[in-house]
Amino acid sequence: MLYAIICTDIANSLELRKAQRPAHLERLEELQNNGRLVLAGPHPAIESNDPGSAGFTGSLIVAEFATLEDAREWADTDPYAKAGVFETVIVKPFKRVF
Repeated sequence: MLYAIICTDIANSLELRKAQRPAHLERLEELQNNGRLVLAGPHPAIESNDPGSAGFTGSLIVAEFATLEDAREWADTDPYAKAGVFETVIVKPFKRVF
């Protein structure tokens, strides 16, 4: 089943994000290589694909996991989560219609 992982950053998360980005992307690439990743990306703090120093306010990942518990475990062990980038993380089932 698909699950949406909806993350909200702490204030001023940009430097923490930068430090953890390679490890975070490596985990996403693993999902993608296994055909389980639907989409992933950050929420820019301003209306720009490159928000610069404004940074990001969170992230959205939609991926396939066997169970909700598996999706939560994956989210909890993400480098961004472990480093304290996220203030909140919501994981819930997602039904793709289009």
